[in-house]
Amino acid sequence: MDAEQAVVPCLVASRPMSAQPPDPVRARSFGRVADAYDRARPSYPLEAVRWMAGTEPVQVLELGAGTGKLTETLASLGHHVLATDPTEQMLRLLEAHLPRTPAALAAAENLPVASRSVDVVLSAQAFHWFDPQRALPEAARVLRSGGLLAVVWNSRDERIPWVKRLGAIIGDSGHEPDPTQVIDASGLFSTVESRTFRFWQPLNRESLRDLVASRSNVAVLSDVERDRVLRKVDNLYDEYGRGADGMLLPYQTHAYRARVLPRVDPEPGPEPTDPDELGTDALLIDFR
Repeated sequence: MDAEQAVVPCLVASRPMSAQPPDPVRARSFGRVADAYDRARPSYPLEAVRWMAGTEPVQVLELGAGTGKLTETLASLGHHVLATDPTEQMLRLLEAHLPRTPAALAAAENLPVASRSVDVVLSAQAFHWFDPQRALPEAARVLRSGGLLAVVWNSRDERIPWVKRLGAIIGDSGHEPDPTQVIDASGLFSTVESRTFRFWQPLNRESLRDLVASRSNVAVLSDVERDRVLRKVDNLYDEYGRGADGMLLPYQTHAYRARVLPRVDPEPGPEPTDPDELGTDALLIDFR
C-alpha cells in the first residue's frame, strides 16, 4: 500500500513509551574520550550489518555515528551513508577517516533531513542516548515507505569468567540495550525482529585500557577514580593477557530492525527512488 493510501493518521505515538531518560552529563562525556573511543572500540560483524541494511546499496542515515566504526563498514558495502552525531570531537574523527562520507552535527531528536528521503535509519551503540518520544517520530518521518529502522549493540560476553571480572571493574552502564519495547510501543513501526551474532576483538594492554577509558561511566569519573579503575584493568590484563599475542574479548552483537508503518503526511512531496540521484542538499540542510 502506498503511503498516500495509508490509514495511520500521524507520526506521534499513540501509546506511552517507557525508557530511562538519557543522562546529559554522560552523553556529553564522549568528547573528552573521542581518541580512546576511536582507537579501541570494536566495529560490528559484517553479517549483522548486511542483515540490518541489506546487500543492495541504499540510502542510510546513521544516528550517533561517533567516530565511524559502523559507518566504514556500511560504506564498504556500497551504501550511501549520511552520518550524524551530536559531538563535534567524534564527528571530526569520522570525517578524517571517511572524507568522502557526508557528515552533519545533529541529534537524533532533530534531524536536518528531508522527509521520506532515506531507506534505512541505523543507530549503533547509541539508541539509549536518544529521547524516544522525539527521536522515533523523526526516524519515521525521514524513512521512505517500507523503510527500516535498525539498532545494533555490542555486548561483552560475560559468561566467560575473566570477562565478567572486567565488567565488574568497569561497572554497570545502567542502559537497556534491547530497544524492542520502546520501538513497539511507539506505534510507528512493525514488530521488531532481532538476531544475535558473535565475534572476538583482539586487544593488547593499551587497547584494553582505551576500551575501558572510552566508557561513559568511566569518562565522568575524577582523575583519581579513573586512574584507580585503569590500574585494575592493567592488573587484569597482566593476569589474563598472553604477552605479545594479547587477548581476545568475546562479544555478542544484538541487532534489531523494524519497518516504518504506512502513514499519511499532510502534503507529501515527490519521493526520490534512486539514491544516486539524491544530492546532499536534498537530504541534509547542514551537511558539511
